[in-house]
Amino acid sequence: MKLFDEIPTRRPFTPLLDTLESPAGLRTLSLTQQRQVADELRAYLLYSVGCSGGHFGAGLGVVELTVALHRALETPHDRLLWDVGHQAYPHKILTGRREALASIRQYGGLAAFPRREESPFDTFGVGHSSTSISAALGMALSARTKGEKRRVCAVIGDGALTAGMAFEALAHAGHVKANLLVVLNDNEMSISENVGGMASYLTRILTSKPYTAMRENGKRVLSHLPGALELARRTEEHVKGMISPATLFEEMGFNYLGPIDGHDLAALNQALETVRDLDGPQFLHVRTRKGRGFRPAEADPIGFHAITKLEKAPPPPPQVDAITPPAAAMSAAEAAAQSPPRPKPRKYCNVFGDWLCDMAAEDPRLIGITPAMREGSDLIRFSQAYPERYYDVAIAEQHAVTLAAGMACEAMKPVVAIYSTFLQRGYDQLIHDVAVQHLDVTFAIDRAGLVGEDGPTHHGALDLSYLRCVPDIIILAPADEAECRAMLSTAYHHPGPAAVRYPRGTGPGSELPTDLAARVPIGESERRRESGAAEKRVALLAFGSLNTPAAEVAERLDATHLNMRSVKPLDREAILAAARDHNLLVTLEENVVAGGAGSGINELLAAEGVEVQVLNLGISDAFVEHGKPAELLRDCGLDATGIEAAIRQRLNTNNDR
Repeated sequence: MKLFDEIPTRRPFTPLLDTLESPAGLRTLSLTQQRQVADELRAYLLYSVGCSGGHFGAGLGVVELTVALHRALETPHDRLLWDVGHQAYPHKILTGRREALASIRQYGGLAAFPRREESPFDTFGVGHSSTSISAALGMALSARTKGEKRRVCAVIGDGALTAGMAFEALAHAGHVKANLLVVLNDNEMSISENVGGMASYLTRILTSKPYTAMRENGKRVLSHLPGALELARRTEEHVKGMISPATLFEEMGFNYLGPIDGHDLAALNQALETVRDLDGPQFLHVRTRKGRGFRPAEADPIGFHAITKLEKAPPPPPQVDAITPPAAAMSAAEAAAQSPPRPKPRKYCNVFGDWLCDMAAEDPRLIGITPAMREGSDLIRFSQAYPERYYDVAIAEQHAVTLAAGMACEAMKPVVAIYSTFLQRGYDQLIHDVAVQHLDVTFAIDRAGLVGEDGPTHHGALDLSYLRCVPDIIILAPADEAECRAMLSTAYHHPGPAAVRYPRGTGPGSELPTDLAARVPIGESERRRESGAAEKRVALLAFGSLNTPAAEVAERLDATHLNMRSVKPLDREAILAAARDHNLLVTLEENVVAGGAGSGINELLAAEGVEVQVLNLGISDAFVEHGKPAELLRDCGLDATGIEAAIRQRLNTNNDR
């Protein structure tokens, strides 16, 4: 296997890979040729992701496994499902999308994850983890019902296997005796270190206090009996066997094989040929290394889970006469000297991470909880400074929410840091375990709105709608970094369930307070601009991130601009006043219009019997594709240009009546 120390900047020479237009060509290759394909595939993966950016650590680890699976299975007739999809880039290269891979995650390019509409080889669309075994079981049972002879294989990582949904599917598959192959890609990693991963399962059991105490006490008692120590040794080996992965999965009804080296093509071919045609549930345990073949990724699998596009070095600046600079350069320098420096924009997740550490220092009751998103939600410093108050529960969103509920019952102050799209998986727990019981849990909802290149499975476009209908919860949406910090403190001190939802990326650059005293009055908006017109035509009622384009549009149209701040409860008095004084209310939110914040304003006006023109602007009734957030906001009509155009169109329509 060829090892790489840096990402190729030129397209590598891949003569054998270039001849493969579909996986069928793999089945005619010798073992030596398969190894050559794997080397070329790894080189091309490095090059293409360097061009586009994206996930590649997991893909590098499954290059040989991908080759072996497509050789052993007659895809796409046989169904091959990739859990999550981070590791599916080699699969895309081998299934007719080699030249298009450089467009992955870009506007109009390939999707970041397997997607049924993109290729017949993508048998199930994914993005969230731990769904593959359930979906594969559904396919296997359907084939059995229809009398079709096809193989079904799910590839799942040990990180994804920490979710309860995966074990529910395993238990059901063993019960119904489906013809299903589950391949466990065990690399001891997900995005960060696994919590409860298979790699640490045996170690945790064998080093636990009950097991250690039983072993040592047993030795002490049996040491006085002839031959008893040998019996104890055999008994200990039997106990180890009972709790090994093989026994675990065999007790669930699977035929277990492994673990085998996931980078040894000969071993993979033999194992897959052994299990692919066996009846009943089969479980193949494969050991791989994330980032395999790229030394920096092997050394830092977390840092190289994904990379950004490699940019070419910018050209050197033009030489300027040091004694007599041009007038333009002088004026720019003078302007810079006269203008006070703006604060450097902070990422919202970093604002949260700093606030969490600051609040933890002030309140010993604070507990930080995350479902396997320590890095993404910026809990690294908190986890290091307060390890006894930090809980990463693995990919188990439902458990994260109910764990917080249990802590709140004991007068602790849990803060659940979770992505908007992942909170969807803990929705019943939020209602049943937190809201119904009026428990003091704070939800820091990251990645709200259109997150970009990961596409529809990761956009946080639904949370205002699915949260707003839950009784007894407050929902706050900051317009900038300073409001985000203040709202986190407000939600934390609210004696009940509270959510602060903030977007991915940086804010507009507001100055952050250094203390925790700043709060936001719940249910009160902020009037940021008042229309100067005698007849006030338009009032912009903006929520969260869309306050930035709203400010620009308000200036262009001489409109009133309200930063609504609180989605639930709404500022009733401000809304009624705006309706009384303006001809048109325009609601703005980076959320679906259906059931969102604008719908809440419509409901309030209807309940009060107020008749006024309302234009609800947000995300339409469709899933938004992948691309840079600015591109997606433009397409949704939620940039300043789109918002202004929609308002002018409504005003012109009203004038024509």
